[in-house]
This record gives sequence, structure tokens and C-alpha cells, in this order.
Amino acid sequence: MEKEYIGVGVIGLGVVAGQVSKVLHEREEFLSAQLGFPLKLKKVKVLPQDMSRPLAKLLPEGVLTTDEDDFFNTPGLDIVVEAIGGEYPAFNLLSRGLKMGKCVVTSNKEVIAKHAPELVKLARENNTGLRCEASVGGGIPLISPFQYDLAANHINGIYAIINGTTNYILTRMAKEGLDFETALKQAQSLGYAEANPSNDIEGTDAVYKLAIMASINFQCKVKPEDIYREGISRLTSRDFCYADELGFNIKLLAITKPGNGQIEARVHPVFLPKDEWLAKVDGVFNAVLVEGDLVGPVLFQGQGAGASATSSAVVADVLAAAQDIHLGVGNRMRWNMDKPLGVKPMSDILTRYYLRMTVTDSPGVLALIARVLGDHNISISSVIQKETDEENLTAEIVIMTHPAKEAFVQQALVELGGLDKVKDINNFVRVGI
Repeated sequence: MEKEYIGVGVIGLGVVAGQVSKVLHEREEFLSAQLGFPLKLKKVKVLPQDMSRPLAKLLPEGVLTTDEDDFFNTPGLDIVVEAIGGEYPAFNLLSRGLKMGKCVVTSNKEVIAKHAPELVKLARENNTGLRCEASVGGGIPLISPFQYDLAANHINGIYAIINGTTNYILTRMAKEGLDFETALKQAQSLGYAEANPSNDIEGTDAVYKLAIMASINFQCKVKPEDIYREGISRLTSRDFCYADELGFNIKLLAITKPGNGQIEARVHPVFLPKDEWLAKVDGVFNAVLVEGDLVGPVLFQGQGAGASATSSAVVADVLAAAQDIHLGVGNRMRWNMDKPLGVKPMSDILTRYYLRMTVTDSPGVLALIARVLGDHNISISSVIQKETDEENLTAEIVIMTHPAKEAFVQQALVELGGLDKVKDINNFVRVGI
């Protein structure tokens, strides 16, 4: 397709969108050389208050606009980049771009997790492209490897540390013995956590990313609301002490794998043996372990967030889209969601468990607990018992189980919580992947 240049428009001037606009403008010559034809930043759609930002003054005159119609009707606009986040108005803006036949690029995990089927359908109807590499791993390439490099494999499992904020908090709790609140405040002071960190610490961010990975790899529609979610806020420094003593690290994992006509899709803290790859991923780094039947285990690791890392993936998508347009290729997406695979109920999951409880320090307590667990088909692997309060005659017991069904464990915890000799069910964490 003969064109004088490929024109790009960016929606937003926030952390990611601003960095993308800056890269497209400052590296125009470099990026054009990569492609072999000119690539130009044509328009940036901003809010009125964005006009006074320092970055706004660095962009070419006439590039900024606050008018949506002016943005979409810009002559020579071929690619629309959306990086404002959130479900709306992002979904409407992406839809408008696709209906106009423009290729769209987004880093928006929420809108892709919730609306991928509609957006893919619009892209195909209008013979254009939808690219979203930055929506899952930020700067870590994941979507493209899933759709192309690993396409010959049956994926046997994906295990991901996919949120840098939570991984930083858990690392500080493990290495410095901090409690959750102190570690969170440290993350906020360093800019790793938002003022309102609930999406990160409660696992919502990881759920969106897992929904995208599961949908792509297993070619089915996985909705965020179908994914079991549990955050990190109930973990304490004592859990990390016991994990260390038992030879484990604690990580927030996003897990998905197939089996018996269903897929598992869950996000929650996990005790991981210290010698496993993912157990060694610390700080704000992310990592995704993919197990393919042909390639075996493959680990993708790097900085999953941040303006520079995310802009790397967004601009890579822009270059790929520009190449498609230049070659006259409208739609090269490998994303089918037609398989009728449901998400396995969490109650049917089979795994090992760590249980920590405070009990009366008296004879027969452990036997009573063992009986309740046994009645629910839960076998004990090991027990640690330590006195914690001599004045009140209580002790802390930690139990590691053999693999058990989630439903049975939940039933047993309810029954244990009702016993006079069990003062508190302090915590329980799933063990291994």
C-alpha cells in the first residue's frame, strides 16, 4: 500500500501515553529507519488540563487537541493508541477507531479483559487490527509469543507473578520481616504503589491480566468475574517466618491450566518451594512461567510496569501495525475465543495447604484437629507447634497438608473455627502449583 507516511494518534498524556508520545516524536527518524518508511506522530488527544503539562510544550505545534472529533478526523491518521486506562471511555474510543478502519493499539488491561470479544469482532468486520501487547506484561513480551512463537504448543499451564506492587510488598515482608501495612507504605513512598492500592493488593489487576492470557492461550472467553481472586492483605510477618522455616517463599500467583474440558483460572497467594524459578523473582520484577508440551517450561521475566517499559511494548505494537498497513495487510490477529471451555469452580481445585491457628495449650488438641481434618478427607503432612502465650495457655499450630480438595478444606475450617479449643484460624495459604 503506497502511502507517504503512516500516521499515529495517541489518546491521553498521562504516565504511559505521555511516554509513548515522547518516544514517537523524539525517535521518529530512528523508528522510521526501523520500518523503512516514514512514521509520524499526527495527533494527541488530551484533556484541557493536560495542555499545561511540561510534556505538552515539547510536542510539535498543532499536535495536541482536546476535541475527540478533531482527533479521529485528522487526515492521515492510520493508527490510534489508547493508554488512558479504565473501562470507559476507553472502550468507546477503541470501538470508534476500529469502526473507522483504523488499527488500534492499547495498553489497557481492564478494557481488553472485559471487552476483547467485541473489539476483536469489530476489528475483523472492518478488516483492521487490534494490538494489546502492553496490557499484560508491560515491557515483557507475552501476547506476541502466545499468538505466534508458542502457537504450535498445547499450553499445559501458565504461572505468573504479574503485579510488581504486590511482589515488592511480599519481598520486603520476606526479607525485612515487615508487617503488611509497613511494607505497603514503603511501596507507596517509592512510587511502586498507588495512593489507593486496592486493585493491586486485592488481586484485581492480576485477574485482568490472567483473563487475557487464558483467553488467548485456551481460545475461550474467560471473564474476570469467573476468576477466583484473593489478595495479600491478610498475610502477616508470622506467615513469612513459617514459610522460611519450612523452605518456602510466598508469592501472589496468577494460575491457569487446562483439564477435563475446563480450565483453572485463579489468583491468590501461594507457598512456593525456594528452589523454584518463580520463588526467586523479587522486588518489582514480574515473571511468567509457561509450560508447553513441545517447548517445555519457558520463563519470561522483566519489569512489567513503569512508563518506559510499557511504552516499549506499545511502540513495538505501533511498528507492527504500521508494517501491516504498509503491506496492505488488514487483520493478522490470531485470537479465537470459540471453544466452550468453562472455568473450574474454585471448590473443585486440588492442592496442598498451610494452616495456622491459635489453640488452647492442652492435651488432645492436636488429635481433635486431626480428627476434623480426617473427617473431611484432609491428610496432614507435617505439624509445627509453638507456645505463644503462657499466661493464657495458648499455642500456635501450623499444619501442612497433603493435596486436598478446596471445598473440603473450607468445610473443615468452618468446623475447626467452631471448636472451643481453637481460639482463632489465623490464616491458610495454598501450597505449590
